[in-house]
This record gives sequence, structure tokens and C-alpha cells, in this order.
Amino acid sequence: MADRKTFPLRMDPAVFAALQRWADDELRSLNGQIEYVLRDALRRAGRLAPRDLPPDDDAPAGGA
Repeated sequence: MADRKTFPLRMDPAVFAALQRWADDELRSLNGQIEYVLRDALRRAGRLAPRDLPPDDDAPAGGA
């Protein structure tokens, strides 16, 4: 597994609860869900080239 950076993250309790419910619904950890949401936002905003992002473990087989 690639090296990972760690840092404390403070957020509104309602945002935390919503992210936790979303993660539970998609069978991910909260950390995994936050990474998924951030990767998606980075892709949509064109902030990182696809080659700079780690593979998306949640991508459907055969591409979407």
C-alpha cells in the first residue's frame, strides 16, 4: 500500500454524521468515504491529472 499522510480533521457534527451514514450505506470506512469524496471532487474540478490519483477501488469493472 502507498504511503499515506495523516492529519487531524475538524468538522461540523452534522457533516460527520452524514458522511458516516453515507459510508455505512456504501460499506466503506469513514476514512475511505472521505477519500472517495475528495478524489471525486478533484477529478470533477480538474485539479489533478488522472495519472496523479490513486486507482479508484470502487470503480465498476469494465469502466463507467
